[in-house]
Amino acid sequence: MELPPLSQSELNRYSRHLLLPQINMRGQQKLKASSVLIVGLGGLGSPVALYLAAAGVGKIGLVDYDKVELSNLQRQVIHDVQHEGDLKAESAAKRLSDLNPEIEVNPLPVLFNSDNARKISEGYDIIVDGTDNIPTRYLVNDLAVLTRRLYVYGSIFRFEGQVSVFGAENGPCYRCLFPEPPPPDAIPSCSTAGVMGVLPGIIGSIQAAETIKLITGIGNPLVGRLLLFDALDMSVETVKIRKRPACPICGEAPTIRELIDYEAWCRSTIFDETGITRTEWDVEPEILVQLLEANPKPILLDVREDFERDISKLADTVDIPLLDLEDHLDQLPANQDVVVFCRNGIRSVTAGEVLRRAGYKNVYNLRGGINAWADRIDKNLVQY
Repeated sequence: MELPPLSQSELNRYSRHLLLPQINMRGQQKLKASSVLIVGLGGLGSPVALYLAAAGVGKIGLVDYDKVELSNLQRQVIHDVQHEGDLKAESAAKRLSDLNPEIEVNPLPVLFNSDNARKISEGYDIIVDGTDNIPTRYLVNDLAVLTRRLYVYGSIFRFEGQVSVFGAENGPCYRCLFPEPPPPDAIPSCSTAGVMGVLPGIIGSIQAAETIKLITGIGNPLVGRLLLFDALDMSVETVKIRKRPACPICGEAPTIRELIDYEAWCRSTIFDETGITRTEWDVEPEILVQLLEANPKPILLDVREDFERDISKLADTVDIPLLDLEDHLDQLPANQDVVVFCRNGIRSVTAGEVLRRAGYKNVYNLRGGINAWADRIDKNLVQY
């Protein structure tokens, strides 16, 4: 592919990139020839857009139908008080054009859905998720797989963040990590759970770095790896993600062949003031300690994925990932108490419903999951 030349102004602007032997002139030309679609101009999309524009990505699409609010400015640093009430896509486009007038910026103030996703994404090489929104995340993943594009994933929650790269030919996709969307409102938004203002800046900057690496072909992108960041402990871990042969969209026999909307998964709220899901059959970590000292003890059912148990694990558990649960109910005696847990007490709610439908009477949910246990009972366990 013939790469576009750099003007004298661009040579001056990108001189620090040109000094890097890994990027140099050819890498900067690749950046100029590239195009990136950023879906969401909030906390994550802000640093992604700013740094990709500053780096010289030639064409940037900005998708967001929301308007700038004062509460956004604690973390959405691409906007300012002068643009309060303006469309985020327009506000962000103005900021990027001021930052780098030598690139093409396309504001797209529309709701990104299954009807328009393909058309909107036409002409863009890479898709970056800046929404931190569960329905959109599945839509972006499916779009990336079906159209053979790379998808740079980022997620934030309170003080923690995640980054990975999905959609690579031989790598996993987001559904390999989380095969199905969670139940309605299983994940609280920033407005419900809160978020440390600098966290999306950190995670979004990592997303931008991964995007630049993908464009220029340098380094080792996070394909098949999930980066976990904790701002409170200032810790970073990376765990491997395997491509699932049974993945419904990138597996050996895919069943998803068209884009669909997932908005129905996140409509109302079932969270209390802590942001943790609550059910009528919750068990607090302190109560579980007492139950485990009783005789007979309840069965501890871990419905997380295998890679999560590599991060933190409780002793003496029955380990069955949520999606495999219905096929392995024979591992659980029907006449014994069962306490189900996962990472944050979300998937375990669904697992409990599966068990109850199957006739299990004494089923309980560890409220807050293994992370609550690590926070309140066993400080030696890693929270993730």
